[in-house]
Amino acid sequence: MWLDRRAGPHPGSPAGAPHQSNSRPISPLPRRTSSSRGPYLTSQTQRQGTPRGSNLSLVSNDSSSSLLASSKRANGSALKHSTTLEDAPDPEDVLAHILGPPPRAASGDESHPITEDDLDLDFDFGGLSLRQFAGVDDGEGEPAYRSQTVEDYEQDKTKYQDLHRSIRACDDILSSVESNLTSFRNDLAAVSADIESLQSRSTALNIRLENRKAVEKGLGPVVEELSVSPMVVSRISEGHIDEAWIKVLADLDKRAVAYQKSPHQPQSKVMADMGPLLEKLVLKAVERIRDFLVAQIKALRSPHINAQIIQQQNFLKFKDLYSFLHRHQAVLAGEICLAYMNTMRWYYLNQFTRYEKSLEKIKLHALDKNDVLGHEDISRRATVLSSSKLAGPPHDAFNLGRRIEVLKTNNQMAMSSYLAEEDQSTHYLEAPFRNFNLALIDNATAEYTFLATFFSPALSFSVISRNFNYIFEPTFTLGQTLTKHLIVDTFDGLGILLCVRLNQHFAFELQRRRIPAVESYINGTSMVLWPRLQSVMDAHCESVRGVTVGLPTRAPSAASVKTASAAPHLVTQRFGQLLHGILALSTEAGDDEPVVTSLRRLRNEMEAFLTKISASTFGPDKRKRERFLYNNYSLILTIIGDVVGKLAVENQEHFEALKASFQDAA
Repeated sequence: MWLDRRAGPHPGSPAGAPHQSNSRPISPLPRRTSSSRGPYLTSQTQRQGTPRGSNLSLVSNDSSSSLLASSKRANGSALKHSTTLEDAPDPEDVLAHILGPPPRAASGDESHPITEDDLDLDFDFGGLSLRQFAGVDDGEGEPAYRSQTVEDYEQDKTKYQDLHRSIRACDDILSSVESNLTSFRNDLAAVSADIESLQSRSTALNIRLENRKAVEKGLGPVVEELSVSPMVVSRISEGHIDEAWIKVLADLDKRAVAYQKSPHQPQSKVMADMGPLLEKLVLKAVERIRDFLVAQIKALRSPHINAQIIQQQNFLKFKDLYSFLHRHQAVLAGEICLAYMNTMRWYYLNQFTRYEKSLEKIKLHALDKNDVLGHEDISRRATVLSSSKLAGPPHDAFNLGRRIEVLKTNNQMAMSSYLAEEDQSTHYLEAPFRNFNLALIDNATAEYTFLATFFSPALSFSVISRNFNYIFEPTFTLGQTLTKHLIVDTFDGLGILLCVRLNQHFAFELQRRRIPAVESYINGTSMVLWPRLQSVMDAHCESVRGVTVGLPTRAPSAASVKTASAAPHLVTQRFGQLLHGILALSTEAGDDEPVVTSLRRLRNEMEAFLTKISASTFGPDKRKRERFLYNNYSLILTIIGDVVGKLAVENQEHFEALKASFQDAA
């Protein structure tokens, strides 16, 4: 600062030390005469020895105004001041003393010309220019100066002291700001270092996180297998058995299986600690499963209960329970399975016994030994009248009629017990046979499907088949007993053959349903039906043979021959109807069926009967005999003409050949 260069001597220098005039630049103020130096003498004399800070009073407003006032007074009374202050010091010396010696010139030349820039420097002279501050009035001549009084000095001293204190306060504030800025810079450096540290730590944490994820991915399944949560323990011990309980049980089973494999390997400390807990949880789960299954088995023994509903809702929904039980307590699982089998054995036997009793109340057509081909109506009526039994409703033992619809119907529902007990109509034997066996195979299908679903894969299919047979053994025996009861005394060959075809349809249906366990019952029923059908066919053959043997062997009289009719015989009509029914029920039959052999034997007996009766009726009249045989074979061919199938075609061709051989007589 220019004022600093013009400041007085250093406070540390002696008070009366002379100033070096050659160390300061030449004052810009013009030299004044002796008459104008008076005002500066007193004030300069008073200011000698003051500290450095008070020399700055030239820039204050008060000092500037004081100088202006003295200058004005000097201009007004120049003569007075010139005569009074003749011995005043030179103002330039006073200013040099205040401002200090001018600086030395760099080139050694001490002269420094004053330029306009030196006068235009920006100093705080209270709003006055340097010229005004120096007391120079443009166009009015030289300025006048006055001396500073003691009162002015004291007044200015207080202002200088206030200025000094303000400067000290500013220095303190600036020092505080400097220290704050220094501290802020240090804090910024620390923050920068912290950010760099955080960045390095973040990179390290990311690396550790990736490593932990990789380790967790590899160790996660192992840790899950080696830990049991408190939720699993509480759910297994106290939770309600539902779908959520099954999921928790599966989780426990997975850990238990892993623990069971560990004894064959070096056992870790984790498995050693968790082993007792797993064993206790498994035992608790086994206990709860046992109680649950026993409760469901008891429910099956309740009266009027639908076993299939309990199987679907309470067994199959929790089929994993038995698998868990079989893995961890095989003996107990076997006992549970045996209890179920005994319960269902009793259940099906009880239900089908009641159903069989209901079917026994259905009225049936009684076809006895009088309903054979060769039995005469007169003897049949006599037998019926002499019998203690009342005659049943009318029926046709040789006409199939609408009975074949039992094979073609789409209704696969068995008659209920209530309807069977309330039914007042009369049926043939195939009606109770069909209803009982239809209900039996439906229940057998449901039970086998349940066994294969609930007990698999814990039990093999061979074991499941044995268990199924154990359950249905008494029921199958009941069904075969019913079949024997229906056919033991009947001579309804068409009804028995219908039962055979129904039994075959049941076998095909079971194959479609993939229920092989009922095959033994189907085969057993067939072994009951076929021999009885053979017996009925043999009875028909014997009856025709008996009629043939009973015909007279001597030639008839001419009168009887003349009056004899060539119309078909009654036995021929019965045979045609019976043959039609058998062929209609054997459209898909093979040549190896017993009915084929029996039918051929019956056909031979019928041909022998017609040949002999024609001879015994018409005697030597060959034309009438052949006409009679033509009419009988034509009737048989007409009756069986609409039947299809291999066996039907064979018989049609056979009787067509017989008819053609006697066509000339017609």
